[in-house]
Parts: sequence; structure tokens; C-alpha cells
Amino acid sequence: MQTPSRSLSICGLAELGEFCDARVTHVLSILDPDHPEPEDFAAYGPHKRLTLRFHDIIAPDGVQDPPEAAHIEALLEFGAGLAGEAGDPLSHLLVHCHAGISRSTASMAILMAEARPGMEEDAVFAHLRQIRPQAWPNSMMVGMADAMLGRDGRLMAALKRHYAEQMRIRPQLAEMIEEVGRGAELRMAG
Repeated sequence: MQTPSRSLSICGLAELGEFCDARVTHVLSILDPDHPEPEDFAAYGPHKRLTLRFHDIIAPDGVQDPPEAAHIEALLEFGAGLAGEAGDPLSHLLVHCHAGISRSTASMAILMAEARPGMEEDAVFAHLRQIRPQAWPNSMMVGMADAMLGRDGRLMAALKRHYAEQMRIRPQLAEMIEEVGRGAELRMAG
């Protein structure tokens, strides 16, 4: 019998229904604090799930709930080793947030960096772009994880290069990122 290969997926809320028959074994849900539980999961097979609730912001604003170190710690605990290479028992990890662009892609990058400590940071983001081409990871989340994973700023440096690459190949993302108040990330790209 062949060992199933690792499958890593990222999506937004509107796409959750597309994964009902995808044999998802683990789900990391990142939702706004007041958002109801997605009904789509009722159609999924048995799976292990962690839900984290915070807003998609990159600096505290006194109004919304920012990602905090406890969220990143819970994410790392839930996902320990889950984003490893093919050949281990997990068959499908799905990470989602509202749009599948920022919090979910930051989470997947963090999980890959944790599970693959020998993987160069630029390779983490290149693989992330293969999984989710429109990835624009939340810089606050990646910054906290960089420190927790002992990446000594290398993950953040690679994130900046990722932003620059995204602006080069998907310039339409820049306007959207500016509109949601994340111009600081555009400036990180140089």
C-alpha cells in the first residue's frame, strides 16, 4: 500500500464547500472574532480542527483584535510537523481565513517553516505561492513566528522579498492591500 502524499491547501470562506470531498484531515480556521462557525464543515469527513479568532490587522489599533503571540503559539502547537514533506501519516491540511490571502497564507508559511527547519526562507514563500498564488501573508503574524522559530529575522527578510515578487507578478494586489490599510507592507517590499 502506498503512503498518501502530503496535501496542503489554502482557501477563503467562499471556497470551503469545494473541499467537502477532499479528504481533509486537519483544518486551521482563522476567523474574525464575531464571525459564526462556517456551516460547510458539517459536510466534511472526520477531521481535527483548530479555530483562532482575530482580525486581519498588522498593528494594534485599539478597535480590532490583532493577532497575538498566544495565537501563533496555538497555531504552532496544533500544526507541529503537519506541513512536513510527503510520506507521513497526514493526508490533507487545509488552512482558511475569510479571503484566503493574508491570515491563512501567513499561517501556512509559519507551519511550513516549523515543519521544515532546514528549508530556506525564500523557498518557504516560493512554495506558498505554488499553493496559493495570491498569497499576501500577514506581516505581524510572520514576525512573531520568526522570533518563536528562531529564524533570526530571515523569515521576515524573505517575506519582504515575497511582497516584492507579488507586486511584480500581481500588481493588482498592491491596490487591495493599500485599501485595507496595510500600506506598511507595500513599503516593506522596497
